[in-house]
Amino acid sequence: MNNLFTTDRLLIRSADENDLKFIMSLEQNEENNQFVFQGTVEEHLDEIRDENIFLMIIEDKSNHHPAGFILAGINRKSDIVELRRIVISEKNMGLGKETISGFMQYCFKELSINRFWLDVFTDNHAGIHLYRNLGMNLDGVLRESYKSENQYRNQMIFSMLRKEFSGL
Repeated sequence: MNNLFTTDRLLIRSADENDLKFIMSLEQNEENNQFVFQGTVEEHLDEIRDENIFLMIIEDKSNHHPAGFILAGINRKSDIVELRRIVISEKNMGLGKETISGFMQYCFKELSINRFWLDVFTDNHAGIHLYRNLGMNLDGVLRESYKSENQYRNQMIFSMLRKEFSGL
C-alpha cells in the first residue's frame, strides 16, 4: 500500500482493486449518489492505473477501517489539481474537512501545485459550507451544466491558489 499523507486521525493511501467494492458502495449510497458521479469498475481500474489520477482511500488511523475515498486529477504541466470526488462514510465528524485540508497541504507542499479546484452542485449545501470554511474562493457558477434524470443542475466552481494557502 502506498501511503500518501496522514492527518491527526486519518491515513490516506492509494486505492487498489480490493477497494473498488467499498468505493462503489459509497458512490451508490442514497446519501451520496445525488452529489457524486458513479464510476464503473473499468473506469475505476483505469483511474488506479493512470499516473495523473489519484484514487485514494481514507482510513481511520485507530482501526485502519476505510472511512471514505478521494478522486482527484493532476495537470502537471499547469500545476493544477482538481478534486473530483470526496465521499466520507461517517458524516458530521469533521473527517471531510480534515481530509481536504490534509490533501491541500499535500498538493501545495509535496506536489508544488499552483491551483487546487473543484466543482460542487449548488444543492450540496454541506459541501459548499465546507469549501467556504476551508477558505476556498468561489470562481463562478456553471449554469445548467449537468443534466440529471429530469432536470438541469448548476455547479459552483471553488478554488485556492498557492499564494492563498495558509498551510505553507
